[in-house]
Amino acid sequence: MCRIEVQIPEAVLYDTHMTAVQVSEYAKKLIALEYYTRHHVSIGYCAEIAEMTEEDFIKFLGQQGISIFQFDDKNSFMEELTNA
Repeated sequence: MCRIEVQIPEAVLYDTHMTAVQVSEYAKKLIALEYYTRHHVSIGYCAEIAEMTEEDFIKFLGQQGISIFQFDDKNSFMEELTNA
């Protein structure tokens, strides 16, 4: 596991009304979101990065307007729906 440290000025914490714990959670979610959307890292790994369950990470993606379903065309979607 890789550990990364980020320093946030106290003024930023004050201005955003966030605690150090909240900023840490926020940063982990943003990193996981970036890995998922840009680098196609799995939901499982991204959930682990964000320290969330897979279910909660999927809900988080939905809150960000990101679908976990990606189909090239209507036929692909209908085929998957039929097989569900």
